[in-house]
Amino acid sequence: MRIAIVGIMLSLAVMILSIAVMRGFKAEIREKARGFSGDIVVLKYDLNGSFENSPFSVAADTLKMIKSFPGIQYAEPYAYKPGIINANDEIEGVVLKGVDKTYQWDYFKKILVAGRVIDFSDSLKARSQIIISRHIAERLHLKVGDDLLMYFVQEPLRKRKFVICGIYDLGIEEVDKTYVIGDISLIRRLNNWSDKEVGGYELRVNDFNKLDEVATEIYYKLPVKLRSMSIKEFYQTIFQWLSLLDINAQVILVLMLAVAVINMVSALLIMILERTNMIGILKALGSTNWSIQKIFLANAAYLIGVGMLLGNVLGIGLGVFQAKTHFFQLDQASYYISFVPVELNVADIILLNAGTLIICLLILVIPSTMVSRIAPVKAISFK
Repeated sequence: MRIAIVGIMLSLAVMILSIAVMRGFKAEIREKARGFSGDIVVLKYDLNGSFENSPFSVAADTLKMIKSFPGIQYAEPYAYKPGIINANDEIEGVVLKGVDKTYQWDYFKKILVAGRVIDFSDSLKARSQIIISRHIAERLHLKVGDDLLMYFVQEPLRKRKFVICGIYDLGIEEVDKTYVIGDISLIRRLNNWSDKEVGGYELRVNDFNKLDEVATEIYYKLPVKLRSMSIKEFYQTIFQWLSLLDINAQVILVLMLAVAVINMVSALLIMILERTNMIGILKALGSTNWSIQKIFLANAAYLIGVGMLLGNVLGIGLGVFQAKTHFFQLDQASYYISFVPVELNVADIILLNAGTLIICLLILVIPSTMVSRIAPVKAISFK
């Protein structure tokens, strides 16, 4: 009986933690991608596949439509321009992402490991400020306050001096080793763009669960010269990897539920064999097979309930402990995050408990029918 209870406890705890970790991974990595690139990107409709955007400008009414579109929280202009950093006798190819004073720094401030964000209160100073990643800072031996030269390959060759005002660590290698953040007005000056021209707009949606729906509506509302991409298309590899987590969680749930059922079936069969004499006496006194089955199913339900109670304490307890302390660590280069993320959801826990109880009891009805095969005369004399 104790083994059956422990089996239920461990199975339910593993199921709770599996769902919580899967949700945590998806939420954390999704927020990283959203925090850097927004949810929907609006670009010029052309065949340009390089890091450097094709410039475009939109009419005031079109921009107003985009910003006020239902489900859109905000829209920010940006532009990309490739460059080469030269510092401490080292060089590194990067892409300068230009933003302006309307840029939402809320998420970016969370991933800053040193310094601050760009100060746009002084437009001249803002052009010389730059935020680099920890990956680039370590490769080039740079820190906050250091100067660096960035060369922009164009005709004629341009170079600019920057001061590092901040260092970020997003945890997504494709971003950390590539992008630095600067002022979009510098890119406009280098490319001879007008003040209204941009490389694109980053849009943030209010509800990520409605991203596909909003992205489709935005796409068909845009002028012919523009196109849009959702973050799922922009970081296709990452979101495909996240979708595999659902399959992993489903496999774990099936395996753990099978372990719980097998434990309880074994326990129920043992209970029936141990109570063979009692079954014979009850039948001799006139009890029906179903009434005797209900006795054993009630006892099994009690054991399942005890195991589930302990499983909830173990699973939720470990989940809360990990969420508060980040005790279990990960290799950020492989998993995009430095700790095992946990997101406990009340609905998930209720469904797992209800599903485990119902499935176990339904399956236990089958072995409980063994009661009907026990003859009263033989059962009473059974030792």
